Amino acid sequence: MQTLALGIDIGGTNTSFGFVDRKGHIFPKNVIATTDFPKAEDLARVVSEKALQQLSTFDFDASLVAVGIGAPNGNYFNGTIEFAPNLKWKGIIPLAKYFSDRLKVPAVLTNDANAASLGELYYGGAKGMKDFLFITLGTGLGSGIVVNGDLVYGHDGFAGEIGHTLIIQHGRLCGCGRRGCLEQYCSATGIVKTYLEILRNEDPGYLNKLNVSEIDAKSIYKKALAGDEAAFYAFNYTGELLGFALANSVAYTSPEAIFLFGGLAEAGELLFNPTILSFEKNVLHIYKNKIKILPSSLPENDAAILGAASLAWKELDKHSAKTNYEK
Repeated sequence: MQTLALGIDIGGTNTSFGFVDRKGHIFPKNVIATTDFPKAEDLARVVSEKALQQLSTFDFDASLVAVGIGAPNGNYFNGTIEFAPNLKWKGIIPLAKYFSDRLKVPAVLTNDANAASLGELYYGGAKGMKDFLFITLGTGLGSGIVVNGDLVYGHDGFAGEIGHTLIIQHGRLCGCGRRGCLEQYCSATGIVKTYLEILRNEDPGYLNKLNVSEIDAKSIYKKALAGDEAAFYAFNYTGELLGFALANSVAYTSPEAIFLFGGLAEAGELLFNPTILSFEKNVLHIYKNKIKILPSSLPENDAAILGAASLAWKELDKHSAKTNYEK
């Protein structure tokens, strides 16, 4: 009998899910529109039904043993999504309970960046490490902090928000309501703002000729490769701030490595070189040349499901260890 975990990634637009074995093999994934479900209970029902139907079609004996869920504003301790701004579901949603009630197995939930951190631990470059930081550079900046092999959740389940540390006093307005948060500068959204600010300062007339809606992180990357000085400087500035912020972050946990994941991290040396330079320049002396800044080795298209499934395996391992200890 092969044991499988069900990994579920809840996004503002789509929800993807799939069965994952211990080795990280994902059986065919499914995607449904999150926006089709005004009630979270209905999404849980449909995902559960589709998952059980798929499980029954496997040509081998398989058993579902746990469910892991990555979701925005996910609270690990309570198994709830709490006041997620990009979801239709308002307030506190006991999503883990909805799934455990329907599938009759343990269900555990955390935010998507935390889940991806565990994916890196189980299936990526952090395998064998006990202490590392995981940074997602997408529309915003997410993060997971792993210490002694466990995610840091804090007393309320919401620890690890490196993206909402302040990097520029009185800086850009953030969706959280404050000004100067790191994710407003070091993210796909942030680098667009930086690039446009550079153009505005250098030649306001040129900016008026551009179709601003067509400028995104990918186009800035292509412009930088083509020799566009403003695009190149935008990456330098982004890396400089990211390295500075990471230099501060490591003082709390002394990680072995920092993994960068997401579309912006795929810029490679354009981002990594200034980030590492700034990091080594600003990091406390006792950490210099000790901490690697590395690209994530998780496949981007599968990272969310692998991370969610890793959360399920992690929970099962903890329960097994506790049971063995009590014996």
